[in-house]
Amino acid sequence: MKSFGIPELIHEYAIERSSGDPVAKDLAVTTQERFPDRARMNIGHDQGRFMQMLVEVTGARTVVEVGTFTGMSALWLARGLPTDGRLICFDLVDTYVETATEAWTAAGVAKSIEMRVGPAADGLAALPAEPHIDLAFIDADKTGYPNYLDLLLPRLTDRGAILVDNVLWSGAVVDPANTSRDTVALREFNDDVAQRNDIEAVILTVGDGITMIRPKRTPAVHD
Repeated sequence: MKSFGIPELIHEYAIERSSGDPVAKDLAVTTQERFPDRARMNIGHDQGRFMQMLVEVTGARTVVEVGTFTGMSALWLARGLPTDGRLICFDLVDTYVETATEAWTAAGVAKSIEMRVGPAADGLAALPAEPHIDLAFIDADKTGYPNYLDLLLPRLTDRGAILVDNVLWSGAVVDPANTSRDTVALREFNDDVAQRNDIEAVILTVGDGITMIRPKRTPAVHD
């Protein structure tokens, strides 16, 4: 999975000059072998490394993931956690848990990850209501994005942020002729985020498009 719109040669150049991860590489192969029709759901190396470094540089200790699949994004996120950090993953089904756990164990991060199976909205609503999440990653059913965002926002710490995946949807969001359910849901989500006055957001052209969101801060007053 390469970043949308990036020529293949440039993508390969960037990947070859980024820090590698053998477990992530093996997981990509295993996912292709076991779930070939869905293997593209995994994030790419560049996005994974970016997310790991984001966890590290922000000092995030509690991370939440909505949509786990075979555990690729969770692997990268958990790589960035401190030894006492925690990653809580939500996925609707347990079909892919075994594959994910194999990779997490091989990477030595399994103890930092808690997998919760069931509707993500219910799981998020059951989390403590007070701010305690340092970083969240949303990569699940596209029609559920607005609800997941609203459930996560009040639970963010002062430094907290939310990453939302697939917001460019291989360019379909700018094609008015594309009226598929997921495309329409993402287009409406992107428009809503851009119009809200309680958050700040930026769309990054990494992977299939990632929106980084945080609650709007009151500007500091400087003497």
